[in-house]
Amino acid sequence: MKRCPDSLRPLAVACLLAACLHLARSTRAADAPALVPAERGFRSMFNGQDLRGWQGNTNLWSVEDGLITGRTTKDTPAPHNTFLIWGGGRVSNFVLRFAYRVIPGDDQGFANSGVQYRSKVTDQAGFIMAGYQADIEAGPTYTGTLYDEAGGAGGRGTMAQRGETVRWGPGGKQVLATSGTPRDLQAVIKTNDWNDYEITVEGWHFVHKINGVTMIDLTDDDPAKRVPNGVIGLQLHAGPPMTVQFKNLRIKRQDRKIVFVAGTPSHGPGDHEHRADCLLLRACLDPLPGLQTVVVTNGWPRHNNTRVFNGAAAIVLDADGGDGNPFIQDDRLEVLGRLMRRRVGLGCLHYAVEVPKDRGGPEFLNWIGGYFETYRSVNPTWEADFTRLPQHPVTRGVHPFKISDEWYYHMRFPDGLANVTPILTAVPPDRTRGQPGVNDAHGGNPEVQKHKGEPEHMMWVIQRPDGGRGFGFTGGHFHRNFGNAEFRKVVLNAILWIARVEVPPEGVPSEVTPDQLQQNLDPKGR
Repeated sequence: MKRCPDSLRPLAVACLLAACLHLARSTRAADAPALVPAERGFRSMFNGQDLRGWQGNTNLWSVEDGLITGRTTKDTPAPHNTFLIWGGGRVSNFVLRFAYRVIPGDDQGFANSGVQYRSKVTDQAGFIMAGYQADIEAGPTYTGTLYDEAGGAGGRGTMAQRGETVRWGPGGKQVLATSGTPRDLQAVIKTNDWNDYEITVEGWHFVHKINGVTMIDLTDDDPAKRVPNGVIGLQLHAGPPMTVQFKNLRIKRQDRKIVFVAGTPSHGPGDHEHRADCLLLRACLDPLPGLQTVVVTNGWPRHNNTRVFNGAAAIVLDADGGDGNPFIQDDRLEVLGRLMRRRVGLGCLHYAVEVPKDRGGPEFLNWIGGYFETYRSVNPTWEADFTRLPQHPVTRGVHPFKISDEWYYHMRFPDGLANVTPILTAVPPDRTRGQPGVNDAHGGNPEVQKHKGEPEHMMWVIQRPDGGRGFGFTGGHFHRNFGNAEFRKVVLNAILWIARVEVPPEGVPSEVTPDQLQQNLDPKGR
């Protein structure tokens, strides 16, 4: 055999690789899922092998040749519209991309499917869902439309036909524009073949595209019926036999993730209700689009599974402090330090602002802008009168208010309050500074006695030089205080702010009933 000249070796190698690639392409099964190039920010929703991470009726759903397959036959019909539910949690803002094909099973030509999003599971045993649906069918009418499955988006039926730009308001549907007829857009869709579908949801704006062409553009402006978040599922319709298949499912989540960390029980009922506080605040944020909220209980993720912090925009700690502060245990300051360097926001409620001066003090000074330092700060119960509020996103819609709580004050702040903005400031009664001459770790110390009659800061925020944000809020001893609209709003606003979410002009709207304040309380007799 003659040796290939050195000058021709690169060309020969390139030709050999091209030939191998051509052979691989020509021998690949036509139905096998093609590889999708990596797309920045997208996460695969399907492992290509089995239904791990999904829940559904396995008599009807399976994986065939690397494809998610839903199939009904005369012998195995769907008793009702049934769904394969993605276990990736609730989503709000996202871009979802996938390829689908739908094939009728008999000469009736009926085959209907769809993809649920911002939806709810109404029957877990039957795998039934309700909510917004990106419609799919084998026929000429519905593919690409936006449909309200089972009334989950307010019972509004077909919300947008192909080609429509729609606004849904309290008065109903308004077609703002049309682009192409349904017949023209049907020509874009391949019958009994693979089609690329893209669903984009941002706030209250929804867009469906098939094979790169916009099918519908809808804005949901009905506050009473629109849905801010929910789960994703694939539909298999009841009726004549049919097959629907999906591949290359991937999602780019654009939610701002907020992780609440609730400490272990420590006080009597109604006080230091860390878990109840966090669950209530989460419930108040849930109506807002674009958020993903998670509550971790007992002070730290179970089994040290810190993956819960992956992708977090902000972390909110509501827990006991001092030597028992859960964020200073083991190597957790290092874990948090890595998150802070990624500009993750950090907020601390009530006792959680206290850390030892030499273990957490320097970190909290940088991360949240201040902390409770023993033999300097005090923790009395008193009625604070917040008569004036600064102009800041955290104070939007918050009116002056007066409320009794265990308001800590005289925090350790950076020199000159560098990068720190006080939010709640009042003048404490002199008696709250403790007994003069009694150098107690939590009151009466000479340092706090020096400042009688002076204003003190009970809430503050920091804009860190690296772009991260933090806040400290020293109230919250009494869970009932979250029933106060101003008290609650300033905390909710702060949580959005540290997550780098625009605070609404009038602040976060929320309502809390007396019954809600009694929910999720820790058991008595601790």
